[in-house]
Amino acid sequence: MRIGIAREIKKHEYRVGLTPANARAYINAGHEVMVEEGAGINAGFTDEAYVQAGAVVESSRQQLFDRSDMIIKVKEPQPVEYDLFHEGQILYTYLHLAADEQLTKALMEKKVKAVAYETIEEADRSLPCLTPMSVIAGRLSVQEGAKYLEKPFGGRGVLLGGVPGVPRGKVTVIGGGVVGTNAAKMAIGLGADVTVLDISAKRLGYLDDIFETRITTLYSNEENIEMVLRDSDLVIGGVLIPGARAPHLVKKEHLKLMKPGAVLVDVAVDQGGCFETTHPTTHDDPIFEVSGIIHYCVANMPGAVSLTSTLALTGATLSYGLQLAGSGIERAVSESAALRKGLNVYDGLCVYRSVAEAFDIEYTPVEKILSI
Repeated sequence: MRIGIAREIKKHEYRVGLTPANARAYINAGHEVMVEEGAGINAGFTDEAYVQAGAVVESSRQQLFDRSDMIIKVKEPQPVEYDLFHEGQILYTYLHLAADEQLTKALMEKKVKAVAYETIEEADRSLPCLTPMSVIAGRLSVQEGAKYLEKPFGGRGVLLGGVPGVPRGKVTVIGGGVVGTNAAKMAIGLGADVTVLDISAKRLGYLDDIFETRITTLYSNEENIEMVLRDSDLVIGGVLIPGARAPHLVKKEHLKLMKPGAVLVDVAVDQGGCFETTHPTTHDDPIFEVSGIIHYCVANMPGAVSLTSTLALTGATLSYGLQLAGSGIERAVSESAALRKGLNVYDGLCVYRSVAEAFDIEYTPVEKILSI
């Protein structure tokens, strides 16, 4: 199979879909690898490193897409890229289709076979290709939130760890999954007063066990959310429903409960955000203010630490990509239930229920198409 590694064009996206070592793994498996010129530079990988691994560097983006059976990226295709795809082409990347009707319909019109990293799901319900970026985003959320609490950025002027004789900053984490757990780790490390909310009593029990007395755990409901918002300096939104839009748990009217200059960081922004007032921002213009509350809603947070993120991401996605390339998508999804969950659109059809429901379009089960 001919594998194409496209250069990311989303604003301030510095990651790359394959490292030179990953490219060598595909080549050793009998595939051809083409890399768009400069695709790896911002993640620390030169064109020469790909050539040494056995890949071909392609200067023409159009030719890369035209010649590739499978395109590997990091972020979802941008509108200017839609026309580059051709019928039957495999796309393997983050997609977040439930928050993007335009992209969903474009991929369906092109009859692309699109596999989303974020919906590949193992039998234990783990999301192996999403987890490493969730870890990074969770840790970055506190790092960025702490910065924007500083007065020059419009924040309250609060140091999360406090100092002797002064109260510690209060951090609330909504969602106790991978993002929330890693946000809590970082906030505790900075010395903050941390509260985590989740709807699962089992998850809250787990967090209480691992963090012992260093956090407060609360069941996530509107009453408890309103209670903690009143005292919070920093609120991290880390709620995930795999493949679906995130629920709006903090409403616009809730902002009036908060202290002026408090900070909201929405890690769920790719899936529509878990704050009603969320809209995507970029690394060069990361924040906006609503009702005196600072919002940080960068849609590709891990891109800021591109080397760490690329190594973590490609380590997780490689084995599934090799399955897709080695067996072809039909056989791969027939043999792998995890990859079957990853398939979102196929040959003009929407095969992921949450995406179809988000836009009221027809849902076709993968099993029906491929007779699994």
